[in-house]
Amino acid sequence: MHSPHNRRILLIDDMVSIHDDFRKILAPQAAQDRLDQLESRLFGTEPRMQVSGFELDCALQGAQGVAMAGAAAEAQRPYAVAFVDMRMPPGWDGVQTIERLWQTDSALQVVLCTAYSDYSWEEVLDRLDGHERLLVLKKPFDAIEVRQMANTLVDKWNLMRQAAWKMETLEAAVRSRTEELSQANLRLQAEMEERKQLESRMVQTEKLASIGQLAAGVAHEINNPLGFLSSNFGMLEEYLQSVFDILSVYESAEPGMAESAATLIRCTREQSKLAFLREDIPVLIAESREGMERVGKIVQSLKDFSRADTEQKWEWADLHRGIESTMNIIASDIRKSADLVREYGDLPLVECVPSQLNQVVMNLLVNAVHAAGPGRGRIVVRTGAADGEAWFEVEDAGCGIPADVLPRIFDPFFTTKAIGKGTGLGLSLSYGIVQRHQGRIEVRTALGEGSTFRVTLPVRQQLAAA
Repeated sequence: MHSPHNRRILLIDDMVSIHDDFRKILAPQAAQDRLDQLESRLFGTEPRMQVSGFELDCALQGAQGVAMAGAAAEAQRPYAVAFVDMRMPPGWDGVQTIERLWQTDSALQVVLCTAYSDYSWEEVLDRLDGHERLLVLKKPFDAIEVRQMANTLVDKWNLMRQAAWKMETLEAAVRSRTEELSQANLRLQAEMEERKQLESRMVQTEKLASIGQLAAGVAHEINNPLGFLSSNFGMLEEYLQSVFDILSVYESAEPGMAESAATLIRCTREQSKLAFLREDIPVLIAESREGMERVGKIVQSLKDFSRADTEQKWEWADLHRGIESTMNIIASDIRKSADLVREYGDLPLVECVPSQLNQVVMNLLVNAVHAAGPGRGRIVVRTGAADGEAWFEVEDAGCGIPADVLPRIFDPFFTTKAIGKGTGLGLSLSYGIVQRHQGRIEVRTALGEGSTFRVTLPVRQQLAAA
């Protein structure tokens, strides 16, 4: 809050008579005021208009006046105006005194009192850089002139002080409002970033749901004819075995047949390459059955990966099964680029959303395949458990992650891959999935040596996540 109206005046003059004159002009005696009031009460006359007085302090030399101004400023009771004589031997003259006064209190309004001077007015202005705070009073001076100057400069000082206080208040309000706006802007940016991530996750989740439904549908459509094929293939094996048994009987009965019939059978046997067929047909059947079993595994992996029947429910799942299902889906990509090594530990069942963790595994494996580069790489998948947590990690022997890129790898849409090779959402979505599982995803990397991404999950979820 701004200070009360300041009417403090400092007079610096080496003549005591001047001090007395200024007291009469600027600080009327209290006794005279009391006599005026008594006269008004006795004779019923109108009281004389009270002239507002000033608080006047006097100094005989410039050094004394500067010390008084400094003490007043430190005491938070500064002078508003100073009347300074030009010549005050043997000490500082008026110009020197004013220079030091303004060094002590730059807001002080000054009146330079002079009858004659060792300086021209131009020299005074050149030395004193404060023309807006300086007036000149020529001696001999008039009392009215002194009082008018005092009133005007005191009002000016108070108005400037009020303006400065209002400016400080306004600046403080502006700073406060600016800080509020900055904080609001930061919150808005955070909310926009969060919304952007949520929208990207929703889009990706919808895509995954569509892919899951498609995979489940494809698996179902393949599984039905595969069941017919497998059943019929078993019957075909039995029929072929019966045919081979009949042919064996014919061969054993061949010596007792007529020569013409035996010759016909031998020629037919040689033309049909029966011996070769007996060796090759079982091999073809075994290979076909192996192919059907592989198709069956792929179908089961699609079903395990999509888990369309779970509707994203939390359940106790075998992480190894999910990892294997995911590796089966992208087995061809892995075989083209790297050797896959499994280093599995003992894992308990983990409470999770299996399809979401399968997506994390796929993202990490795809990144590891891409990190392998043009040469053949090596991918290691490890698992383990300790202290109520289960973990799995994917290690590649690629080029590693640069230090300036590492802080941004989990940012949405950030990618170092070529245009069209990646969306920049894989690790971001994986991070979000792991966070929703109350887990953590960590990376160890070294340039030229590769990277390892480890996902650690609690075996049992807290109630908030369930």
